[in-house]
Amino acid sequence: MQPGPEATRQEAGELVARLRSDAAVAEGHVREVTGLGHGLPLLPADVVDRPAWAAAAVHGMAALTADAELPAVSRAARIVTARTAGLQVGGVVAYLGARVLGQYDPFGGPAGDGRLLLVAPNVHAAQRALDVPAADFGLWVCLHEATHRLQFTAVPWLRTYFATEVGRFLTVTQGMERGAVLERLPEVVRAVRSSGGDSLAIVELLQGPEQRAVLDRLLALTTLLEGHADHVMDAAGPEVVPSVATIRSRFTARRRGSGVVDRVLRALLGVEAKVRQYAVGSAFTRHVVLAAGMAGFNRVWESPETLPT
Repeated sequence: MQPGPEATRQEAGELVARLRSDAAVAEGHVREVTGLGHGLPLLPADVVDRPAWAAAAVHGMAALTADAELPAVSRAARIVTARTAGLQVGGVVAYLGARVLGQYDPFGGPAGDGRLLLVAPNVHAAQRALDVPAADFGLWVCLHEATHRLQFTAVPWLRTYFATEVGRFLTVTQGMERGAVLERLPEVVRAVRSSGGDSLAIVELLQGPEQRAVLDRLLALTTLLEGHADHVMDAAGPEVVPSVATIRSRFTARRRGSGVVDRVLRALLGVEAKVRQYAVGSAFTRHVVLAAGMAGFNRVWESPETLPT
């Protein structure tokens, strides 16, 4: 994993202190925008370096696939994870470790009840690359991650629902016959050529109906979560983050990736599909909020049956 950007001890110390403070301040703003979480305690965030984030990411994946509340699916999930970890997890973590600004892991932490991480060297590097005010950018990042934490802490059923769907997906994946996958390889090659490397389109071709149904539910949920967080971080407005318009425009351009190699890696790891989730989910959230207000939008959190498809 690449080392973080150069910074003096004083710069690093000031950034860590500011991010810790921003995390608590951000959740207060998120609660005002969303109307969720009033009365819940304001929890601290962990400010970490790249190796600490990588260790937490691996631990979070292991915790998700071994969730004690889901014994029927966790056994199959652990088998799938063990078979693929050496080939996939290391590469994904290494690539993302230099790019992830923050993350809320609902299965992380010592007790497995959630952990918000802010990756200080990546926040510092992105702020310098975008040439935006450091204080504004750190708070803006915290608004996104605090929204994710509030989604899981203020919606009691969401954590178990998400873990159950992931477990189902892994269980169905384990049952796929290798021969059936090989039969579809010519179709996959054609899809690569016609889609320009759309990783999501390729993944869908390698699935059966049951697996695709589970993936559809997971994609709908994660698109909602990411789009809602993107909407909230901007809806807090210039009163909270004065340079929010500049940050958003420059950050959106950054998400597209720069070089050819970076774009290929992003497609292979599914990052391009993730980037589209932000845009689609944010547009959905904005449309519903304009039509029905935030209270109307919040009906999506009533139960799994009220989630968008």
